[in-house]
Formats: sequence, structure tokens, C-alpha cells
Amino acid sequence: MPCPENHRLPLNLLDRHIFKSVFGACAGAVALFGFLLMLVNTLRDILVPLLAGQLGAGIAAQLLLMLPLTVAQFALPMGILTGVLLVLGRLSADSEIVAMRAAGISLARIARPIFILGALGGLLCLFTNFYAFPKAKVKYERELTAALRRNPLSFIVPKTYIREFKGCVIYVGAKEGTVLHDVWFWKLDDRQRMTQLVRATSGRIDFDETTNELVAVLTPAQVTTPMSDDRESNAEPPLVNLFGEYSPRLPLDRYFSSKGSNVKPEWLTSEQLLAERARLASLPPEPTPPLQRAAAITRMKLELVIQDKFNLALAAFAFAVVAVPLGIQVSRRETSANLGVALILVLSYYLLTVVVKLLDRHPEYHPDCLLWLPNVIFLSLGVWLFRRIEK
Repeated sequence: MPCPENHRLPLNLLDRHIFKSVFGACAGAVALFGFLLMLVNTLRDILVPLLAGQLGAGIAAQLLLMLPLTVAQFALPMGILTGVLLVLGRLSADSEIVAMRAAGISLARIARPIFILGALGGLLCLFTNFYAFPKAKVKYERELTAALRRNPLSFIVPKTYIREFKGCVIYVGAKEGTVLHDVWFWKLDDRQRMTQLVRATSGRIDFDETTNELVAVLTPAQVTTPMSDDRESNAEPPLVNLFGEYSPRLPLDRYFSSKGSNVKPEWLTSEQLLAERARLASLPPEPTPPLQRAAAITRMKLELVIQDKFNLALAAFAFAVVAVPLGIQVSRRETSANLGVALILVLSYYLLTVVVKLLDRHPEYHPDCLLWLPNVIFLSLGVWLFRRIEK
């Protein structure tokens, strides 16, 4: 019978083999999910303004370098889940798991390096959620806002139907600095139907920094207004008015007010979150029930942000726990099958999280406590599957 010392070396080699295999797969999966999440922000915030001339190539490159940290809090748990499923599915399909267990190694012992990796991933998520992500996100939004604010007139692109502004469509034939030529301005209702058509041979455009609005002055302006409520019919002729000057205001709040100047609770570091929680707790009680409820909702929204950051970190470990028995049971080498299982689990987790967050206006239901439910479900499922496989 071999002595314990003789067992230690092969087990350490096995631990390193499993850890390196899972670590490599998780790193690749994190990079994949991070790229997909970055792609959405890149197209929306960087590529479109870059092609429109609103951002320079240097600023766009700086923003791209900041994006990985802004998506890491979501990519890390998803990558760990996918990496574990891929590696254990392959090991199980190749009967390596069967050989390990036939050698007397328990499933918990086989999974030990994976649990260590999941715990390390959780700690990394904690650092990312409470420090790295807030710092990177605030810097990203401020840099983007500053770049757009330096050239706000770039939103007006000649020979293009401009739909950046809510409730209107704009077409400009030519632009020379702040001077516009051949201007068409369609004003739309909530159903995207035309309520007014403004045509002007010339005009000028300026930026009002106090209100974050583009102010256009069109001269002379011909304003056409449909007479019938049914604007899709031509039963009545439109009403045409001539104005010496027409001045629509085009708000840029979607770019400036919510970016950089106003920091959302999700963008606060741990110190800032705790300071804000202490500030809200120190406020005197409100005198009336409506104000008391509003204050309770504000406190609950902040508490949900804090608990959500902890939960996303725990999700990295919970996903590792549930992925081990699932990867062994699936027993597939195919990457697409394991990716499908991972996506179903991730979508289920985030769906439950979103449902709980919808209760943020009902503090009496304690959504900050219910937010832990998805992790409890995944950890319980992982333990149950472990016991089932062991039997």
C-alpha cells in the first residue's frame, strides 16, 4: 500500500493540470464575452461618433482602452462558468474523470482547483466591482463627454438624415462652420408621425452650454402643418406659414447630462457607496408618509447597488460550483453545446436578478435580501448535483 507521501505528488500534478486547463479556458471565455459586451458600447459610443467626425482617432483609442474594465464585472462570472463547462465536458467525454475516480480520487478532490479558481475569480470580481469598474466607468464617461462637448456642432452632419434628437428628423444640405444651407426639419409626435415640416434656405447653429442644447436659427422659414388629425391622409390641405425666423432647440441631454456630470450609484467606489449610505441614514425623518416612502425608495436603490456588486462577485464562485457537476454530466467535447448550456444558465441568473431589481420601489418586500436568491439557487443546485453524481 503506497504511503501518503507518494500520493501527494500525483495529486499536486493533477491539481496543476486541472487548474491550468480551466484557467486557460476561462481566460479565453472571459475575453470572448468581454469582446461581445465591448462591441455594443464601441458601436454606440465610439464607432458612430468617430465615423461622424465627432471623435478623433486618439480619443477613440483611449476610450477603447478603458472599455475592458467597464465590462469585466459581467464577463468574469460568465467566463468562469463557460470555461469550467468546456474543460470538464471534454475531460468527462474522454473518460478522464472516470479514470480519476477509479483511482480513488473523489469528485470533491478533483474539483478542488476549480473551487480555488472560482474563489480567486470572486475576489477579483469584488475588486473590479467596488474599485476598478467605478474608476474606469467614470473616467470613460467624462472623457467621452469632454470629447463630444469640444465639438458639439459635429452632430449636424451634411447630406444625412439626422435622427439623434428625440421627436425630430433633420436634413442639412451643406454646413460651413456654424452656417447651414438647405435645411429640412421634421417634427414628429410620439407615434413618429409628422406634425410639422420646416424648410429654410439658410440658417445657423450654436451650442448653449447652460442647457446642453443646440440652438438653430432658420431664416426664412416655411412651416407646413397638416390640418387633419389623421396625418396619413390628404383629406385636407396643409396649413403653410412663412416666418422670418424659426428657432428649434435640440437637446443633447442623452450625451451630456447623464455622462460625466452626474455619477450614477453604480459608478461609485466602495468608500463612496458607504459614505452615501451613511449620509442617507443621517438625514432627519420625513414628516409625511409620501416623503417617507420616497426616502425609503432612495435608500433601497442604493442598497440594491451595494448588494448587487457583492452578488456579482459571489456569482463567480456559484457558477464554478454548479458548472463542475453539469460539465461532467453533459460530457461533450463540442464547444457549441457547452456554450449553449452556459448561456442558458447565465440568462436564467440575470433574469432572476432583473426581476428582483424591479422591486426597488417596494422596500417592504426587501429586494436587497431577495437579490441573494439567484446565488442561493445556483449554489443549492450545485450541491444537489454533486451529491447525485457521488451516489
